[in-house]
Amino acid sequence: MANSMESARFLIESRMRDAARGDPQARFDLGVAFSCGTGGVDVDLIEAHKWFNLAALAGSEEGQSCRAEIAEEMTAREIAEAQRQARAWIVQTTRRAA
Repeated sequence: MANSMESARFLIESRMRDAARGDPQARFDLGVAFSCGTGGVDVDLIEAHKWFNLAALAGSEEGQSCRAEIAEEMTAREIAEAQRQARAWIVQTTRRAA
């Protein structure tokens, strides 16, 4: 069990690094992970919406449609929080890259 958890954690960390480099597929994959609870992460619709939003901003049409789908299951406050977190992530990664 520890090996599969370590593999899952590595996969998520790897996708996070790729997402920070601007990879829309990595951002989409993170949205999927947080919306379904795969890769050893808990289901978190705010986090999933954030990643689908970031994927959409990077040009992912899949990210756009998945963001819209999970938004139907979220409150306006949750969506606003996801959007705030997406903006904060962009600012943080832009600073790191500079």
